[in-house]
Order: sequence, then C-alpha cells, then structure tokens
Amino acid sequence: MAARTGAEFLEGLRNRKREVWLGDEPVDDVTAHPQLAGAAHGLAAVFDLQHEYADECLMPDPETGESINISHMIPRSVADLKRRHRGLRRVAESSVGIMGRTPDYMNVTFAGFAGERTPWLGPDGKNERGHDNLRNYQRMIARDDLSLTHTIVHPTIDRVKDTSFAGNPVPLHKIGETASGIVVRGARILATLAPFADEMTVYPGHPLPADATDDYALSFAIPMDTPGLIFLCRDSAAAVDSNSFDHPLSTRFDEQDAFVIFDDVEVPRDRVFIDGDIEVYNSVMGPTAWWPNIMQQTTIRALTKLEFAYGLACRMAEAVNDNSAPTLEMLGELSSYVEVTRNAILLSEEHAYDRGDGAVFPDARAMHPMRSMLAAWYPRVREILMMIGSHNLLATPSRGMLADARLRPLIDEFLHGANDVDAQRRAAIYRLAWDFIGSGLGSRNELYERNYLGSARTSRTIHHMAYADRTAPYALVDAMLS
Repeated sequence: MAARTGAEFLEGLRNRKREVWLGDEPVDDVTAHPQLAGAAHGLAAVFDLQHEYADECLMPDPETGESINISHMIPRSVADLKRRHRGLRRVAESSVGIMGRTPDYMNVTFAGFAGERTPWLGPDGKNERGHDNLRNYQRMIARDDLSLTHTIVHPTIDRVKDTSFAGNPVPLHKIGETASGIVVRGARILATLAPFADEMTVYPGHPLPADATDDYALSFAIPMDTPGLIFLCRDSAAAVDSNSFDHPLSTRFDEQDAFVIFDDVEVPRDRVFIDGDIEVYNSVMGPTAWWPNIMQQTTIRALTKLEFAYGLACRMAEAVNDNSAPTLEMLGELSSYVEVTRNAILLSEEHAYDRGDGAVFPDARAMHPMRSMLAAWYPRVREILMMIGSHNLLATPSRGMLADARLRPLIDEFLHGANDVDAQRRAAIYRLAWDFIGSGLGSRNELYERNYLGSARTSRTIHHMAYADRTAPYALVDAMLS
C-alpha cells in the first residue's frame, strides 16, 4: 500500500474498533463522535496534504519504489535532512504546530530507531531478534502509512514508593508467554493521539530502577484493537456544535490524551522489540542519536507554533493600534524565541553527521538545549498573548451575533478596530487568540509544552549530566589556573 489519503485513514479508524472511553461511555466510532470527529478529520487533512504537496511530503520506498511519507526516511546525508525538513514543516503548518503528535512524530522516531542499529542490538548482538522485529516493523508502518501512538511513562501512584519496582503490579510488565507471543499487564501514561491511531508502541522512556526485574524491560507494538487494551481519555477540549469562526482551533485540533490499561494483553512474538533485557532497555534511550533525530521534528513543530504566536500577537496589536513600549518589547521577545529556535534547527542540520550505522542525524549540541528552553518559553508566550490581548480577548462577538440584522450595525459601530480593521476582522483575530491561549485546548497545550519532552528542570539536568561538552570550558578555566 502506498501513502494513504484522508478518506483511507478515516476508513482505517472505523475498521479498528478499539476500546476508547470518553466521559461516561465507550466510543463506538471515533470518526463520528461529536468530541472526536473534528480532530479525526483534522488528521485526515494531514494525510491528504502529503498528496497535495507530494514533491515535499513523499518519497519512493528504497526497496519497493512506492510512495511513502518523507518522515519515514532514514537520512543518509545533510541533503536528506533538509529534504525531510520541508515535509515536516508542511505537516506542522497544517495545525500551526498545535498538534504535537501528528503521525510524522512516530514515523521519525522509528526511522531513528531503525537507522541506529547498535543500541537495539545490544552487546554482542544479543537482541538481534528484537532488532530485526523493529526494522521489519518500521518498514511495515512506512508502507501501510499507519498512524501510531505511544506510551512510555509509568503511572504516578506514590512518588516515594514509585522508585521501587519490586513486586509493583502497576507498571507494565510481562506475566507470561504463549506459543505465539508474550502476555503483559499493567498501565502506562499517556497515549496522545490514541483515538486516532492504528497501532500503539511501547518503548523505554526512562531507565528502569535498580530493583526492577527483567519482566519490566519491554518494548513492542500492537494494533489498537488488541483484546485487553483499554484507553481512558481525558475530558475533551474540543468545541462541540460550534463553527470555525467562533472556535477556529478547538473544533479541529484536540488530539486527545489517554491513560492506557493492559488487561492481560497478548503481544505477537514478531512485534516484540525488547523481551526482558534490562541492559538493552536502559541503553536504547541513553545518549544515542534518537534524541537529536526526533528533535528535528519536534523543534520544527515548535518553530511553527512560535511563528504563529508571534504573528497572532502582531495582529492583535495592529487591530487596536497598540505601539506602546511594553507591547513592542514583548513582540520583540516573541520574535527572539522564533529566531533562536530557527537557528537551532538550521545549525543542527548543517552540522549533522553519521553516528556510526550509516544514518546521518542532526548535531545534538544545537538540539538538546531546546528541550528545556521550549518548555520554559511556551508559558511565557501564553502570558505575553494574554497581556497584549488584555480585555479585548473577552469582547469578541460570535458568528451568530455578527449575523444578526439588528446587532450587526451596532457591533460595526462600537467594536471595530483601528486602521480600517472592521468588527468581523477584529472579532476573528481575538477569537483565534482566545482559542489558542484561553480555551480548554489552550490550557491543555500549555501543559503539553511544559512536559512532553520532560520538564524544563529535568531536561536541563539531563543536558548537563549526559550531553554537555565541557572540554572547551574546562580548558579556559585551567588556562587561567595555570
């Protein structure tokens, strides 16, 4: 199968009756449910996008020649990375960076896993079968153009006791084997995009604690309709029974997040990537090429979202002719975030290199700091938009008000903007801003940006402990000491 269309993507969701709970009941059809249909069709547009911009978003499969999405590329050169950049940018623009888990995220992830063989093989190639399963799986998702979700974090039950896995039944673990696979039980968080995925993947998010047994060291992939797999969605942030003028973002881009329960789930043997090997489990997410590889996708998405926020802030200021010194300073701050992010992406691509297995991945030095910086910037971005928007964010006539014959002349008289900005244009700008920062979707997005790659504090600590190069700093200090 070649790259799918939006209609084919939606049909695939209808054909896989996963157990997804939203509110008080299970959802029969995620493409038709009032609180899910908007995002389902928003994602369908992403699948159509790859055909509309085929020259940027598609590439021939290296083995079959069929068209596959560019995000499945295992880059072999700087030129490949730059080519992939253009396709990733198109996807990010489709939701102005709001959807953090469009399918290209997991596509790039597994292309990175498949491209860097050594960590998954383990010492002396002892995990060869798991590695081969992963490589085969990466080829399959590329050729079938699947949408994936993932869940990589163990639930928080007790922050004191959670550090111990000894006899802990909550974290995902293996409880047995069958003739054709393994049986797992437990839970994980969170599966973003769960209602709209064809398959779910499990892989290491953090190293296992010292007392963990082999049963906790697991990585695999399974279809969403696998028996025993249960998804409990958070309350929806989607605007229901609304229109794209009143709620331009929350009608289309609530990608959802779900708590995942594995109730004695059987995983086929050829879908298992790590089966009870703590050494391999704890190494595949260490200082490997995976991080800078996926950071190309996440940082391009972040750049797109920052550019949108900057443009939106400028439009808000223009609508009321706000050229005050505080506003100009805040606009300059947003612009600075945009350019620093852009520079990090371009530098990491320009200085990309072969990490040892033939794949050329971005330079980590420019990418790793972005994990903590973006987590800290986005709350500030939201704050700036609130300060520039001020009370105007709450004076936004709806489409119905604007359409009312009696109200419209009054709205035109009293709620227009400056410099020939009419009332409808002003309302559209500030409604867009409110949906971005003040709605349920806006709140969820801040929480997401703060934590999706780890908190700012965690990311700074990891960068200092695992990735920072102290060679030149030490040399400067030592030169003065001597």
